[in-house]
Amino acid sequence: MHTTGEKITPATRTVTSIVGGQTLEDAPGGRTQSTNPAHTDEVVAEVRLGDAGTFVEACRAAWETQKGWAATPAPIRARVVKQIGWLVENNKEALSRLVTREIGKPYTESLGEVQEIIDTCDFFTGEGRRLYGQTIPSEMPDKQLFTFRVPVGVAAIITAGNFPVAVPSWYMVPALLCGNAIVWKPAEYSPAIADALAQLFINGGLPDGVLNIVQAEGRIAFDGLEKALDEGLVDKVGFTGSSEVGREIGALCGRHLQNPCLELGGKNPLVVMPDADLDLAAEGALFSGFGTAGQRCTSLGTVIVHGSIHDEFLSKLVQSVEEAKIGDPTEDVLYGPMIHERFHERFIGWLGLIKEHHTVHGSTGTGRITNDNPRKNFVGDPEAGLYCHPSIVDGVTMEDEIYGTETFGPIIGVAKFSDFDEAVELSNGHGYGLSAAIYTRDATNALRFRERNTAGMLSVNNSTSGAEAHLPFGGNGKSGNGGRLSGIWVLDQFTRWQAMNWDYAGKLQKAQMDIAETPADLDFRLPE
Repeated sequence: MHTTGEKITPATRTVTSIVGGQTLEDAPGGRTQSTNPAHTDEVVAEVRLGDAGTFVEACRAAWETQKGWAATPAPIRARVVKQIGWLVENNKEALSRLVTREIGKPYTESLGEVQEIIDTCDFFTGEGRRLYGQTIPSEMPDKQLFTFRVPVGVAAIITAGNFPVAVPSWYMVPALLCGNAIVWKPAEYSPAIADALAQLFINGGLPDGVLNIVQAEGRIAFDGLEKALDEGLVDKVGFTGSSEVGREIGALCGRHLQNPCLELGGKNPLVVMPDADLDLAAEGALFSGFGTAGQRCTSLGTVIVHGSIHDEFLSKLVQSVEEAKIGDPTEDVLYGPMIHERFHERFIGWLGLIKEHHTVHGSTGTGRITNDNPRKNFVGDPEAGLYCHPSIVDGVTMEDEIYGTETFGPIIGVAKFSDFDEAVELSNGHGYGLSAAIYTRDATNALRFRERNTAGMLSVNNSTSGAEAHLPFGGNGKSGNGGRLSGIWVLDQFTRWQAMNWDYAGKLQKAQMDIAETPADLDFRLPE
């Protein structure tokens, strides 16, 4: 560490790819830096980037070690998962501080994200003594039928950086438990976090080559994935990121007859019914829309509020947003900076979706927070980082571009509805299907909304964000291809069902043909 005035800044890390247990010293993809978005002059890591060949090399290393790892009994693999969980728990604060430093997530949220790794490890430790197959009765005598879960092989995992440790653990922990080897390509803007997480996993007891990490730019990694698939080195792809890139990965995998696990974007609605607790709904909208600066796939897109309570609800929401503290993520704030310059630039562009018929609330300005464009209740130095004003855009309709566009940042829309059918239409019409929420005291409203909304995850009187580690996570439509992470449901992503029949009759028995007759008089009728 070094000291600048009163501030103690951790030392800059050197980060590179890890392939087959070896830390690579070269940088065929060039060199780059990771900076702190809350203090953009602070370099977090110097990064040696790999290229497409590095990705292929990592896949080959995983392929060579996977069978040995799969041969390790599942309860023993689960012991490694338990040890990883222990290591993460023992390093919880250090890893959380690094998350805050490299992507600007408020420290309390970072602690919660790291806890999700621990919870995931806890859950899958038990699955190592299950991974149940089935015994199934045969239609013929002297014959037994069985099913077994078998690992898919090598999994290539590509993740975003807004949840740089929780989401990778959703993929990697169950994949490892099931006997797969992994090649992980983390986001380019969170390399130090990724390296730290990989070190914790590896030191938890993984053999060399079972987990490989490739630090590379996205397009370069895509080229490497294409080559690895062509060489038969990858059996499963998991991707968390934008719907646009997800389509490309889906098309690439489809050419190889593979079904990737795609966890993509969202435009998540929050419906406020006339009978709702408006204070609770405003609190939920505040966290859903502006927690993590709106940089979650499950962030609130549009509040859909009944016309009879629109003004009252909007007043409560505007007040809560205006009073919220924003700024330095090491302090007690609602949100900190944008994760990276690329997200800041995109967010500024999305402000162009605000039109003349909209009204904007929530802050003392729009766009980037600076000394010349200040924010009331800002904490820290706005010029030091990539901070943006929160924006509530009222008057949104289905015809507006902002209604159907995922705006990754601190901006939400507000739309009115007059009846339940219109609320459902507004909640589905954008084509995404990740998360949705409804605030109501009426169970009928809640149950009918569940039946008719197309999202993969629904909340009643709770925010659109806040997944628990043992529930299925995933979306439909433009939000994903139906795959689910977390809980027992993710096992279907990283295992394949193998069916076996064992005939001990001593003769060939043919299904559907050599079946015992069961005589019956189907013309029998009871007397009147």
